[in-house]
Amino acid sequence: MKMILLQDVRTLGKAGDIVTVSDGYARNALIPKGLAVEATEKNKNDLKLRKQHEEKLAAEKLEQAQALAAKLEGLKLTVYMKKGEGDKAFGSVSSKEIAEAAKTQHGLELDKKKIQLDEPIRGFGMRQVPIRLHPQVTGTLYVSVQEK
Repeated sequence: MKMILLQDVRTLGKAGDIVTVSDGYARNALIPKGLAVEATEKNKNDLKLRKQHEEKLAAEKLEQAQALAAKLEGLKLTVYMKKGEGDKAFGSVSSKEIAEAAKTQHGLELDKKKIQLDEPIRGFGMRQVPIRLHPQVTGTLYVSVQEK
């Protein structure tokens, strides 16, 4: 029996795949658990339309990420830190503080988890901070750490 998988099934395939299984396995396991539907013409057409819709949404997200990356290209944030002994920075600047500064200074909503800092910034000066906006798009933000 040909079935269209609605969810990933480890032994069969990924969601959207059309697989051939025995009638008993389809009736007793896949259909009752909501893992698959029979591969009729209507269901195949629905699958095709769903894939087109998902591709369109993915393309729109990619365009939005590219637009945001272009907007970030020339942006500069300023973050202030206290100066400790020996003219060294007291504390560090984390991705959370960078996201808050982007929101207050430029009105940008950046997810702190997408800001890719290997380790917190522990000194004064200008830094380039990569921001992962999409799996295919990475933007760069300039962060200036200055004395309070």
